[in-house]
Amino acid sequence: MKEEFSALLQRKMTARGFEKLMALKNEKLFAFIGEYVELCDPDTVYMCDDSDEDAHYVRRKALEAGEEKKLARDGQTAHYDGYGDQGRDKANTKFMVARKNLAQMGNLNCVEYEEGLAEIKRIARGIMRGKEAIVKLFCECPTMSPFSIACAQITDSYYVSHSEDILYRRGYGHFMQMQDKDDFFRFLHSAGALDERGCTVNLKDRRIYQDIEDMTVYSLNNQYAGNSVGLKKLAMRLAIKKAAGEGWLCEHMFIMGCQNREEGRTTYFCGAYPSACGKTATAMLPGETLVGDDIAYFRNLGGEFHAANVERGIFGIIKDVNPKDDPVIFNTLMQEKEMIFSNVLTGPDNNPYWQGMGIETPKEGTNHSGPGWFEGKKDADGKMIPLSHGNARYTIRMEYLENLDPNWDDKQGVLVGGVIYGGRDSDTSVPVEESPGWENGIILKACTLESETTAATLGKEGVRVPQPMANLDFISYPLGQYIQNNIGFVKGMKKAPLIFAMNYFLRDEAGEFCTHKLAKKVWLHWAEQRVHGALDALRTPTGLIPAYEDLRRLFREIFDEDYPEADYRYQFTFRCDAWLAKLERATAYYKANVPDCPAMAYKTWEEAIEKIQAAKSEFGALIPPGAYK
Repeated sequence: MKEEFSALLQRKMTARGFEKLMALKNEKLFAFIGEYVELCDPDTVYMCDDSDEDAHYVRRKALEAGEEKKLARDGQTAHYDGYGDQGRDKANTKFMVARKNLAQMGNLNCVEYEEGLAEIKRIARGIMRGKEAIVKLFCECPTMSPFSIACAQITDSYYVSHSEDILYRRGYGHFMQMQDKDDFFRFLHSAGALDERGCTVNLKDRRIYQDIEDMTVYSLNNQYAGNSVGLKKLAMRLAIKKAAGEGWLCEHMFIMGCQNREEGRTTYFCGAYPSACGKTATAMLPGETLVGDDIAYFRNLGGEFHAANVERGIFGIIKDVNPKDDPVIFNTLMQEKEMIFSNVLTGPDNNPYWQGMGIETPKEGTNHSGPGWFEGKKDADGKMIPLSHGNARYTIRMEYLENLDPNWDDKQGVLVGGVIYGGRDSDTSVPVEESPGWENGIILKACTLESETTAATLGKEGVRVPQPMANLDFISYPLGQYIQNNIGFVKGMKKAPLIFAMNYFLRDEAGEFCTHKLAKKVWLHWAEQRVHGALDALRTPTGLIPAYEDLRRLFREIFDEDYPEADYRYQFTFRCDAWLAKLERATAYYKANVPDCPAMAYKTWEEAIEKIQAAKSEFGALIPPGAYK
């Protein structure tokens, strides 16, 4: 251990804290902590282990410092981020890349490595003076498992450390036992200077830089958890790069268990959906079980496709969580358990309230704009301030959920039977379609994924936004190579999962959605039975779709409702012209933006276009289900 850091850390830590650090016998960890304690210069450093005592200390200090405040229900607290710091800062979130490698990063947001590191060190120098730094160790995925990635975090925010303790597995014991002492992710965070509300003020110096070579994240002058909780989407970018070099995958997917009670089995699905395309609604379907809601690691274990949940908790958008649409989450949020609400309204009764809550809400209170909010209050630009921020969040542990799958923390993960890619379009894709094979599914379903904008969000309805793999914001190396790695991942496996495309947003001729919100449960259960070879399917030019009688039976069994054949025929008609336009858009997008796109992708799209054109010549532009052979 470096002697200079030893003297520094002994001066800043308690004897017990320094003893806990030294017990790990990890030179790389010691050097990381020493270097950034020296640079950031906190008054004191608190070293955590896995004890509840240390977790309680952080939680208590968050309250004492005003970073959180107690709510009426025991265990619940509220946190507020400052204006301008209530969402992800994409512009200042950059990859640090050596000059020689910058060209191959394409249009990813990058900064030259030495330039970026110098900038970080300039901003970080002395940034923690007058504060206490918290050092806490975590593990992504179950500890001491094939999926585990150790993580070390230094932060001067008790709120951030508290959030991470809810969201991730404690890792001190894992650090003690792990074999490769050098293999861990590192995170440095500082909220920087704070105002009277405890909110970050130096937003001009907000930086979220990711060193994907040395596996380190630097996050400065911010508090919003999407920027400051490094173990979430920032670590996801590190993991995607790490996975590329080690032969596994990190994906922006839920993991859930589909319950076939008649057969007494659970079949696990993973699903990738762009924002507002049904990801959470699918993961939390009533009657099914949840393994993870956001990020999955995939590994080949013994020739089988296994997935593990990276996280221990959920950092979820709270807007529109209500008793009707999200009963499991809503009921959980009413419990007296340890959880954090961020940027919601705190009413006169000291309870949290949010937009779309489904119950009557107060007309005044404290919210993301500060104390003294009232209904009709406007901001400096004359815009109405809603009772809660549109990106307000809840932070809870998975263990609170009544639908938690019993295998959610299994060290071997779960065996995956199917992978779902869900997009959003009103006039092209059928509600559910199975790909004829893994490679075809990645290229034809995942790579061509799109999300259709609505008038409510962008002011112009019907614009198709490319969303390759529903992971574009987090891919940390060239997209073409990433696609190739996804295609090749199943090579040598005993059985690859089936790939399904789902679309919950098809509209009828009157412009209304074709099915109710819970119809997705039928599409999921059809997919579950296909995984086990229990049902036949009908061919289309791009895959396989359900037969009417099978869906009719499932609607009756699951909802005790009729499913008219006329509805089926409309919903599962193959729309040749719309599909041709979709594939033309995909081809143009990849030619313009992905110079390393695999040749097999273009070949697959060309073959699909030829097949659709031939089918159109034979059957017409609209091919009813069962007509194509």
